[in-house]
Amino acid sequence: MSLMKEFKEFAVKGNAMDMAVGIIIGAAFGKIVSSLVSDVIMPPIGKLMGGVDFTGLFVNLGEESYATLAAAKEAGAATLNYGAFVQTVVDFIIVAFAIFMLVKGLNSMRKKEEAAPAAPVAPTEDVLLLREIRDSLQKRG
Repeated sequence: MSLMKEFKEFAVKGNAMDMAVGIIIGAAFGKIVSSLVSDVIMPPIGKLMGGVDFTGLFVNLGEESYATLAAAKEAGAATLNYGAFVQTVVDFIIVAFAIFMLVKGLNSMRKKEEAAPAAPVAPTEDVLLLREIRDSLQKRG
């Protein structure tokens, strides 16, 4: 029964919930970046390179030749799809840079919090009274 209790404590703690929210937002962010790369960044780069569609770049590993990647896939030919790989690498670089910037920002915020020294806690009335008693006893003795 203690295993269930430990799991319940873990699942209810804020860290587990924060992690779940982060994973969900990360998945959505990944889709946004994939769309950004495939729909906004790669088309102009392909146009500058002479009208190249990166998703259609491939090397046929068989003996027959195919005009397009779609035709090669339809025929069941083995292909090396390096254009899709290039697009995935660009996706990764953008996501990695965004995460780097986020972590860098969080670290700088933590450093600012650590740099500000905490104000010393004022002693309670009980402690002040005990100090007065101590001091008065020391003067008598």
